[in-house]
Amino acid sequence: MAKKTATKTTTKPAAKKVAVKKAVKAAAAKKAPAKKVAAKKAPVKKTTIIARVDVGFGNSLYLRGEGNGLSWNKGTPLENVGPYEWTFSTTQAKGDLSFKFLINDEKWAEGDNLTVAKGDTSISSPVFVW
Repeated sequence: MAKKTATKTTTKPAAKKVAVKKAVKAAAAKKAPAKKVAAKKAPVKKTTIIARVDVGFGNSLYLRGEGNGLSWNKGTPLENVGPYEWTFSTTQAKGDLSFKFLINDEKWAEGDNLTVAKGDTSISSPVFVW
């Protein structure tokens, strides 16, 4: 007759398995790059110039001056947003803007030059002598 022999099976205790899993997770966490927190950006300040004037059918309103690329030699066209309203806006102003209005970049508005501070809005009604 054959003898029966008992065989032993070895298993790792459950506590060791848990410890190994925790060690693997901790190692992975150390290798993972830290999340960068985005810095809050300061709100962009818009500098706006608004002219409320009737320049006549077929004419356009221009702006000449200094600051933010404006020039006293060549005008920048304003956008016509309504029957009697023209606008110019920028977020690139580095300081105050000095300016004056012209019809068709030829006919200057009456009065002194105007100024608007960076981030502010200027609303005016230029007068032209026809």
